[in-house]
Amino acid sequence: QVQLVESGGGSVQAGGSLRLSCAVSGTTKFMAWFRQGPGKEREGVAGLSTDFDYPLYADSVKGRFTISRDNAKNTLSLQMNSLKPEDTAMYYCAAEKRADLPWYIARAYTYWGQGTQVTVSS
Repeated sequence: QVQLVESGGGSVQAGGSLRLSCAVSGTTKFMAWFRQGPGKEREGVAGLSTDFDYPLYADSVKGRFTISRDNAKNTLSLQMNSLKPEDTAMYYCAAEKRADLPWYIARAYTYWGQGTQVTVSS
């Protein structure tokens, strides 16, 4: 079984930075960060394979967000810089036991964390 626990959300002004962490227990092949704003669908933000260091990003966050994984600490992180009000959302860590999946589609993932709120004020 896989368990995911996010931390690191909070409130910040536009232009600021936050770092999210996801503590992982269990074996996974692919992990990702998703977000869901009020009244919006859950969208993929960034994804990363366990076996290959080839991060994938949504166009809206390229150049501002960085996904990384520390296998020794079993932690997935999302460094978010130059935050904008439109980044305000609940952020979720997701994992799957296979890597051949459309990483940006929420229903492709079996395992989810409880979410952590990120609020960016203008």
